[in-house]
Amino acid sequence: MKQLSRGAFALPGTSLDFKTGTWRNEMPVHNHFGAPCHVACPAGEDAQAYIAKLMEGHEKEAWEILVSANPLPATTARVCPHFCEQACNRKHMDQPIAIHLIERYLGDEAIKHNWAYPLDAKRMEGEPVCVVGAGPAGLSAAYHLRRLGHPVTLIDALPEPGGLLRTAIPVTRLPRDVLDAEIGRLLKLGITFKPRTALGRDVRLEDLLAQHAYVFLAPGAAKSRHWSVDGAVPSDLREGLGLLKEWLIVGDIPKPKSVAIHGGGNTAVDLARVMKRAGVAEVHVITASGLPGPDADPKDVLNVVPREFDQAVEEGIVFHAHRTIQRLLMRGSKLVGLEMVHLKKLPGAGGRSSRVAFEGTETVLHVEMVVPAIGEVVDAQGFESLLGQADYFKADPLGQITTSDRVLVGGDARGDRGTVTAAIGDGRLAAAAIHAKLTGEALPDPKRRPFIDYDKLNVNYFEPSPRAEETMLPVGKRTDIDEIEGGLTRAQVTHEIGRCFSCGNCLACDNCWTLCPDNAVIKTQERAKDGSHYVFDYEYCKGCGLCAHECPSGYIVMTPD
Repeated sequence: MKQLSRGAFALPGTSLDFKTGTWRNEMPVHNHFGAPCHVACPAGEDAQAYIAKLMEGHEKEAWEILVSANPLPATTARVCPHFCEQACNRKHMDQPIAIHLIERYLGDEAIKHNWAYPLDAKRMEGEPVCVVGAGPAGLSAAYHLRRLGHPVTLIDALPEPGGLLRTAIPVTRLPRDVLDAEIGRLLKLGITFKPRTALGRDVRLEDLLAQHAYVFLAPGAAKSRHWSVDGAVPSDLREGLGLLKEWLIVGDIPKPKSVAIHGGGNTAVDLARVMKRAGVAEVHVITASGLPGPDADPKDVLNVVPREFDQAVEEGIVFHAHRTIQRLLMRGSKLVGLEMVHLKKLPGAGGRSSRVAFEGTETVLHVEMVVPAIGEVVDAQGFESLLGQADYFKADPLGQITTSDRVLVGGDARGDRGTVTAAIGDGRLAAAAIHAKLTGEALPDPKRRPFIDYDKLNVNYFEPSPRAEETMLPVGKRTDIDEIEGGLTRAQVTHEIGRCFSCGNCLACDNCWTLCPDNAVIKTQERAKDGSHYVFDYEYCKGCGLCAHECPSGYIVMTPD
């Protein structure tokens, strides 16, 4: 045993004899919280994870992480409302990370370099599954089922895959060469695609169930809702989605002097912009929702991509928020105008809010045409026994329905999805559920892990930095064929990923290792990349909490010892 004198405690090594960890009543631990962007993404993308790979300079690996959840990133980056950015903690400092532009960059690079999807295309030992509908939900389900080893047959009534991605989204938002490139590479993974095959017309659901272990239904919602105002309907009434489809296929659209489009989604805004560019002098959008803005209630705004709304305003579209049509002004069967009334959300007797029209707020709008774009319902042809009299399928988060234990559903057919990314998430979860049912594994848990709030970060280690901005065609140069928005350069992407807080995950910044007063944080000799490279030596950690306080990303938390 060493003999120590009072003056000898400063000699090398003597401090190791004092196990100061016994002083501790709290201990630091690593806790990988979910980042808000990950939790908010309906498709299940982990932006934090692929941004980390980009920071290391591994672009292909970053894309592989991205497509482990979403097989169509170049597509969704262009059309998604980007819930990830709305949740991004960076917005509390300056502006959210331009996650959709990073996603677009990776998706476009994969197309450019023909990167192979990360799966074994020869793996076919699973049970066969049929997917009905080649829209985003169906494509996602087919892709994830193939990744899990199942032979997949994908059928669709249309001659080409894509669903509403192809038939309802203008090429100015989603160029068809981008869509074709992603879907084409996806189908080459061993997915059997059968076009012009309609359920109820060319094949029966019973036949599909006889030939496959499971069926995933993603038929979309393509049947227009009935629309009238107190029973009045103009003789030339056309509904929004049908007009948009006709314009994309035929290239022609009505050109009245003035039009009012009644609705609050992407179809209404897309159609308004198309008609404005076609030469309609006055284009109005009447919506019960509010308009995007810094003080807007997120639950009460147009269901459109915010920048799409901004572009529409630039192009001269007039929005009438919190309004509905109360009366049609007709001369015979021809529309000459309409009466709008103001709406306000008020709590009802059961606690649920509803929109109430206010007398005395009526205004008249003189227009020659009105177009309802109030949404669609499921066409039940082919699966009437499953749907009954309902407009949509009722399903749990995994897509399971009560009317059949071998049929799952997803996408717009569920009625509560509304976005391409939500449909893609439906396909992923349903594929995982089908695989679990076939293999006897536990069903996937759709719940996301807790995410970390802005106030749990130490943002003193970050400096304000402007968000990278994409290029945009000026209003005068916007056409019906050219993509309006551009992407980021590699230099801009490098700048943008450097703005990421890495919320809830290790930055490998060395703060804990450098600042620990007791040298109780040990680092591996290899270059640190994540939290696994740092180890707490609890024999000497006094539980002072300095490491947790100085952790920029909130990855270290103090817990009772």
